[in-house]
Amino acid sequence: MGDSISSLPDEILGKLLSLVPTKVAASTSVLSKRWRNLLSLVDSLSFDESMVVYPNEEEATKGSQRFCDFTFSLYRVAKTMSYNDECARLNRWIWTAMEQGLLELHLYAPASRSTVNIEPRVLRSNTLVKLTISGHYDIDVDSDGESLDVFFPALKSLSLMVALDIESYPRIIHACPVLEELTIRNGDFSDMGPLWGGTVVEHASIKRLVIATHVPDHIDYYLLLEYFENACQTVRFQAPSLVYLDYSSFVFRKYDVGDLDSLVEARLSLKLWRSTSHYDYDDDYYYDYNGSLCDDDDPSPPIFGDVTCLVAAIRNITTLHLSPDSLEVFHFCCKSMPIFNNLLNLSIESNNQNGWQVMPLLLKSCPNLQTLVFKGLVHKVTNRCGDACACNPQNPSLKNSKKMKKKKKICCLQTCPVKVLEISDYGGCFQEVEQMRHFLGNLKCLETVKVGVVPDNKGKNAEFLRANLMNLPKLSSKCTIQLL
Repeated sequence: MGDSISSLPDEILGKLLSLVPTKVAASTSVLSKRWRNLLSLVDSLSFDESMVVYPNEEEATKGSQRFCDFTFSLYRVAKTMSYNDECARLNRWIWTAMEQGLLELHLYAPASRSTVNIEPRVLRSNTLVKLTISGHYDIDVDSDGESLDVFFPALKSLSLMVALDIESYPRIIHACPVLEELTIRNGDFSDMGPLWGGTVVEHASIKRLVIATHVPDHIDYYLLLEYFENACQTVRFQAPSLVYLDYSSFVFRKYDVGDLDSLVEARLSLKLWRSTSHYDYDDDYYYDYNGSLCDDDDPSPPIFGDVTCLVAAIRNITTLHLSPDSLEVFHFCCKSMPIFNNLLNLSIESNNQNGWQVMPLLLKSCPNLQTLVFKGLVHKVTNRCGDACACNPQNPSLKNSKKMKKKKKICCLQTCPVKVLEISDYGGCFQEVEQMRHFLGNLKCLETVKVGVVPDNKGKNAEFLRANLMNLPKLSSKCTIQLL
């Protein structure tokens, strides 16, 4: 019986080779002359050494290089020089793939002794649609420091998860004239240093923008100062076509953001640079970290950062997601809250480390809100939650210190038009039950309440939680409760 597979057309064999790992596909080239040149027909090449076991580190490096050299030699690339340098070898591999009319390119360099430099001439393609560069990569800049020989006229999706020079980010972005999706992540690799991208994003066609800037945990004081110095600059966003924004970062000194009239959904995870626990009881009085009220002559330390322009720019969105830290940033770093006339869905994450001080003002600023989602109800108790929560703040040092100035509570739930209330991670503790009692007793437009119970409380405990919830008084006669 003859070899029926070898008799198939080249295009079909190329599709078959695309379904197996690259190492397996490349090894078929030694079967016979029929299979020697078929690798160039595969849809994708993947050089992932994470699943390969070598006897030692030296063999791992040489073995991987030999395999890549062998694979790309199947594309009939002429070797005109010796590639003893690892960066030069890698750039040759990329260039070889680019010459085949590549549509997607994903590069990842794990921690190593040295950073891999990508030659700008390699990053030029008229066909590339999606590009991801992650890990210990760097892109060489011309000696004049002004021009990058990078151009992707067809690129739609760009992900940069590398520590490039801050000035390099906007130059690369501008080299992609039809870009629609941009992802920039910084701080994932603690040994890369505090080089942050995403501080300047100016592009007319970007529709989806994801920026995540993290400060690594457990870093020394001087490195933390470098991060803070970067945060003293102004962040600029000019993206008139933006539809989705996911922004995670410590607050910067100032934001310059153009109108985002096309923006539909925003996910914000903003974080303050220092604790605000000394403001838990009153914004006009300053308490030290022991909870004691300081003298009037001691000015309260200023809160770093101003997100007023950023918050104002997203005022036309219909869906907003806020992290626990973002609530405090909105309270301390936003000088004026815009009216979110189009906001229909508001999602709040909560934990016991952050307060709900901004909740009364935020809910009052959403006159057409339909769905309110909470991931957790437990939050830090402060005296500024107003009628948004049922917490009863008490300052343990108040008896031995100056009397706090009383502030009039602002009622926000009675006028809130929310019809759907969704709660997840519900555990049924006293604070959660009281918060549910507060919601059900004040939200007069409620029609549906969905409560997701934490896994540990499912089963018999779920019936107990259901009974507690069902017995809570409800202001709205249309309200139904679903335990998920």
